[in-house]
Amino acid sequence: MNRITLDINKALGTITKEQVYAQASQAEAANRKLENGTGKGNDFLGWLHLPSSISEADMAGIQATAADFRTHCEVIVVVGIGGSYLGAKAVIDALSGSFDYLENKKPVVLYAGHNIGEDYLYELSNYLKDKSWGIINISKSGTTTEPALAFRILKKQLEDSAGKEIARKRIVAVTDKARGALRTLAGKEGYPTYVIPDNVGGRFSVLTPVGLLPIAVAGIDIKQLIAGAVAMEAATGSNVLFHDNIAAIYAATRNELYKSGKKIEILANFTPKLHYVAEWWKQLYGESEGKENKGLFTAAVDFTTDLHSMGQWIQEGERSIFETVISIAKPQYKTTIPQDEQDLDGLNYLAGKRVDEVNKMAELGTQLAHVDGGVPNIKITLPELNAYYLGQLLYFFEKACGISGYLLGVNPFDQPGVEAYKKNMFALLNKPGY
Repeated sequence: MNRITLDINKALGTITKEQVYAQASQAEAANRKLENGTGKGNDFLGWLHLPSSISEADMAGIQATAADFRTHCEVIVVVGIGGSYLGAKAVIDALSGSFDYLENKKPVVLYAGHNIGEDYLYELSNYLKDKSWGIINISKSGTTTEPALAFRILKKQLEDSAGKEIARKRIVAVTDKARGALRTLAGKEGYPTYVIPDNVGGRFSVLTPVGLLPIAVAGIDIKQLIAGAVAMEAATGSNVLFHDNIAAIYAATRNELYKSGKKIEILANFTPKLHYVAEWWKQLYGESEGKENKGLFTAAVDFTTDLHSMGQWIQEGERSIFETVISIAKPQYKTTIPQDEQDLDGLNYLAGKRVDEVNKMAELGTQLAHVDGGVPNIKITLPELNAYYLGQLLYFFEKACGISGYLLGVNPFDQPGVEAYKKNMFALLNKPGY
């Protein structure tokens, strides 16, 4: 099968190809650090060979649990925050029908624990009242405020409505293998459990049960997702030379742009289903590189929609940005523009063309305009939007993130700054010890 491709030609001008390729030895060294476990954060490298280490038995177990959920539940609530839900939502949204939620397809996958919105939780609880439903609770510790709070409320509701015996069968815990509040609770209540590996951080966990179980519940082929990731794992290994390694080239290009004064990377797409892929990407790179007063600010836009909102700023605002565009070569369906006798909208010149042809010209026209306006463009192309190529994309971004973080000189696998707001919040809430 084909692979996703990377094109940096429209990023050249602000920087040169020679500058990018001058980073070859450093990028290859960074990749070897990942492989050999000699760099910063080397106790969180479990994602590196995760795709190729997942067994048929592992996937069969996840698929069996998912099938049980799909048989007995109209709704599944995925409880988690950050990497504990973003990867799953990215894949589910990308590979589900845009209007499935209106067609009463079962099960519906919903999310909780990713905010502290009282109205959100009330409305979710109200929606669940007359449904058969279950919970996938994802937390290494079981004490992270947002998901712990949501789970406490939802657990009580499920026990009250379905009874404790049924609730025990409809709650699955994805957590630490040996310790933590959720592991303890799962043991006491007898919940089915899956393990979050100790050496995989949340933002790199989409290809563990953290992501795979909700994705399988949604009816998506996790075997194809993993197969794509396996292909990209091989294509970006430390034995692959720089000029053939798209993860290393992407990492080097974005770091060269950063050094040239570009401080913001905007991930753009022309396919609405990729919105949450961008949200997942924002966390992956923002949390991995934003430390020691360094790192690109990660932002995202959905085109052409946001060309009518942020397009002006991107075209003529401060020249501190570059774009990485995710392009889908071939849409899943075909829609042709009809002829209209009156032609009041002046669109008959497009009659007979596919909508995707218009979209592709909007994509190219936007790239050319932005490059002319001083916004370098990187392009990543997926042959199609399916589980196989999305698996490639997820692993590509993970591998490039590890290389990029090492090129930047930071530990891409910790997140010390995340704790600052929590300490203040706990003190303001009078939590013991704060």
